[in-house]
Amino acid sequence: MTSRNTDVLFQPFSLKSLHLKNRIVMAPMTRAFATDGIVGQAQVDYYRRRAEADVGLILSEGTVIDRPASRNLPGIPFFHGEKALAGWSDVITAVHAAGGRMGPQIWHTGSTTASKDWAPPIEDIESPSGLEAPGKPRGKVMSDSDIADTIAAFGKAAADAKRLGFDTFEIHGAHGYLIDQFFWSGTNLRDDRWGGATIAERSRFAVEVVKATRAAVGPDFPVMLRLSQWKQQDYSARLATTPDEMSAWLVPLVEAGVDILHCSQRRFWEPEFPEIDGEEGLNFAGWAKKLTGAATISVGSVGLSGEFLGAFAGQGSQAQDIDKLVTRMERGEFDLIAVGRAILNDPQWVAKIREGRQSELKDFNAAALRELV
Repeated sequence: MTSRNTDVLFQPFSLKSLHLKNRIVMAPMTRAFATDGIVGQAQVDYYRRRAEADVGLILSEGTVIDRPASRNLPGIPFFHGEKALAGWSDVITAVHAAGGRMGPQIWHTGSTTASKDWAPPIEDIESPSGLEAPGKPRGKVMSDSDIADTIAAFGKAAADAKRLGFDTFEIHGAHGYLIDQFFWSGTNLRDDRWGGATIAERSRFAVEVVKATRAAVGPDFPVMLRLSQWKQQDYSARLATTPDEMSAWLVPLVEAGVDILHCSQRRFWEPEFPEIDGEEGLNFAGWAKKLTGAATISVGSVGLSGEFLGAFAGQGSQAQDIDKLVTRMERGEFDLIAVGRAILNDPQWVAKIREGRQSELKDFNAAALRELV
């Protein structure tokens, strides 16, 4: 399938205290199998299998901070509380024993809906302006004390990640969840310091979250932040329509302490500003790296024919070559590549690529979402 030499994917990468044996990241993917917010042996084994098969960096499924309504599905794991953190301690111990590196993704899902059958108490659901999407009320408007407590909860989760022995952590600031609801003009209608007409003004909440996490882990522990233009509420949404707007959005986040920007696209090969550099131009991660100087991760339908949104509708995807990925990595467009469904579906995906066993790559079956393969 892949005709190109893939050596570029297997070059080591180091940033501050993080040292990776290759450039391949297991993308964070919601699994929702935690019992009462606590992960167990099934999750330990799930992540260990990826470490054994040479994934360079594993990012966990989304794990929630200590707020009353920070998750939108009952099976999403906590990253707070003695029992939940003990479960994550078992995970990182197993991953390290297998030679892997790992960080938890920490998040707050804001006012988003994910299930018809389950939701937190409506009085606990919070967002910048009490909106799930533009013109769609849900939950309450966050008070100044709500915002301060949420920022502190992100900081505490970062400190716990370092204390438990994780190698990094990732703040989820994408896909229409809480931080992204502050970024987005359609869901942030505030007229105080947390709102504003510009993306730079609406980024202040995220900047304070980054500062809190940086203060919690010190200067040498790498801080990651996941971002997207698109939202689950609106796939066509764009926070930055020009490079100048993107700089106004991203540069303050890097200055606040972000080391690695994880730039989520539905299809990684699509150019971010084709009107500037053409149809083969830089993608989101490429522009983010160019504008900020930070390291970046690209992600979006790597190695598969269909995008991940179709998976939630039960659609499968055929395994595809990664020649486009190799080309972009060789030209230094971004530093790392995150792979989602292909690794979810096949723990051996990285090993197969490294060993030239592309003919053994599996098509993605949406049934894999219902188990921990």
